[in-house]
Amino acid sequence: MTSLAGRTIAALRSEHDALAAAVPALTTDQLTGPSGATEWTVADVLSHLGSGAEINLATIRAALGEAEKPGPGFNQGIWDRWNALGPQDQAAGWLASDEALVAALEAIPAERHDELRVDMGFLPEPLPLAGYTAMRLSEVALHSWDVRAGVDPAAPLAEPSAQLLAEHLSAGISFLLGFIGKPAAERGEAVVGIDKTAYRIVLADNARLTTEDLPVTATFDGPLEAAIRLIYGRLGAAHTPAGVDVTGNITLDELRATFPGF
Repeated sequence: MTSLAGRTIAALRSEHDALAAAVPALTTDQLTGPSGATEWTVADVLSHLGSGAEINLATIRAALGEAEKPGPGFNQGIWDRWNALGPQDQAAGWLASDEALVAALEAIPAERHDELRVDMGFLPEPLPLAGYTAMRLSEVALHSWDVRAGVDPAAPLAEPSAQLLAEHLSAGISFLLGFIGKPAAERGEAVVGIDKTAYRIVLADNARLTTEDLPVTATFDGPLEAAIRLIYGRLGAAHTPAGVDVTGNITLDELRATFPGF
């Protein structure tokens, strides 16, 4: 049986290949035009993904014992170099940088998937490989959508990635919702069931995603991919599929405010 880390690495490959097929066709106007990420152009998003891939490659190589752990200033130097590139070079650079990272992850022997731990440098302790690859998928899947949404506002999140992110967010990287969710202190608790799934968004002192069989106070009517985009702050009015709605003790607009995105 393929491990959770293995399934996540396969999703990263799928996301890479899909974006690699689309990016070369983008015009200069599209690269310098708006993306699905507020205040970022499509080229900005590709630069972010490319620099992140380079940083992550150094991180995973250190975890595998193939290189020293990056020192202070390493990340900033990479960001500065990528920020200085022109849009076409950012797009081309992303392709090479992300391919190198995905290939390195694919090369990790399956027998190491459960025991390998990765120090990301900003968390209290190293993550299992499944959690580490989930954190990368959070970046890649949503920012790949940002690129596609810059060309097609109706673009959905890739369904396999949405399914995997829901699985991870309700388990190994559940802490992430504590950073990206901002429940309003003045309103009561809400348990939002995601239609046709076992998932519930729970809003209390903090936000979390769970498959616990809790009584729901509201229902998100729409596909899982839209609910995941909501959690990541990418379900604004211009990018909400027809028919998506929330009924119960919280509104869709209140949920959008709870998850402002990054």
